[in-house]
Amino acid sequence: MLEESTREGFGRGLAEAGEADARVVALTGDLNDSTKVEAFAKKFPGRFVQAGIAEQNMVAMAAGLAIAGKVPFAASFGAFLPARCFDQIRVSVALSNLNVKLAATHCGVTTGEDGANAQMLEDIALMRSLPNFTVIAPCDGEEARKATVAAASIAGPMYLRLGRERVPHVSGNGAFTIGKAVTLHEGSDVAIIANGVEVAQALEAAKALAAKGVSARVINLHTIKPLDENTLVKAAAQCGCVVTAEEHQLQGGVGSAVAELLAERRPTPIEMVAVRSKFGESGKPAELLKKFGLDAKGIERAALRALARRK
Repeated sequence: MLEESTREGFGRGLAEAGEADARVVALTGDLNDSTKVEAFAKKFPGRFVQAGIAEQNMVAMAAGLAIAGKVPFAASFGAFLPARCFDQIRVSVALSNLNVKLAATHCGVTTGEDGANAQMLEDIALMRSLPNFTVIAPCDGEEARKATVAAASIAGPMYLRLGRERVPHVSGNGAFTIGKAVTLHEGSDVAIIANGVEVAQALEAAKALAAKGVSARVINLHTIKPLDENTLVKAAAQCGCVVTAEEHQLQGGVGSAVAELLAERRPTPIEMVAVRSKFGESGKPAELLKKFGLDAKGIERAALRALARRK
């Protein structure tokens, strides 16, 4: 099965978007290769800005470019963007509802051996709290490519959450629509709602659950904001219990977003697979997924707990 990181898919999508629209420009903070902006920079040198190690300034530059009618994509590591420049994002981009696209790579524990300070686990909580922002976490490289192209074609602030580790292609060959979740595996006993690297883990968990006679529906929730409310409420109603799976802190992430929705529209037993108020640590990506309970086994256990609570 094809494996590609979501940051690599972003790089392909950015170059594709640049071909389609001359307004697309790219900025990065001295991380051309690591964020995979390099291909765009080589192809369109006149539309590339090297901001240096000054992420706050980079966001301000992107805001200015958007005001001038460009479609700027600003890319850096999640530990720097949004963590280091949340004030500039909030005031210069969100408040003014500017057409700025932010791409954060190296998010989650699968950043690996770089350790806790580089493993951004709080970004979804930050970005989904901001009015006007769309928040997207693709599950594989091809979906990241499609998400980048889609982001370039729609006006408004957007945040793309990307990873370092190569992951299998699981999203399929269908169209990508911002705000529309995708059901990758049908099931009727429990709904597993995942995004990013957790989608592949959820599909593995569904196989293990099937061997135990449990029918698990797997939903790829690539867009965290706005939520595909109808798909999620329907899944909760039909399955009777829900599991969320994310490579992020428990507080403020996908689990929180889904719980907020269901509390209002369809109260349902829910189990959340996430990092529980801990920082990451250095290690191989697969080891860290297991340590924090984010692997397929962790999702399987959560599904069995949710089933036990289902009325």
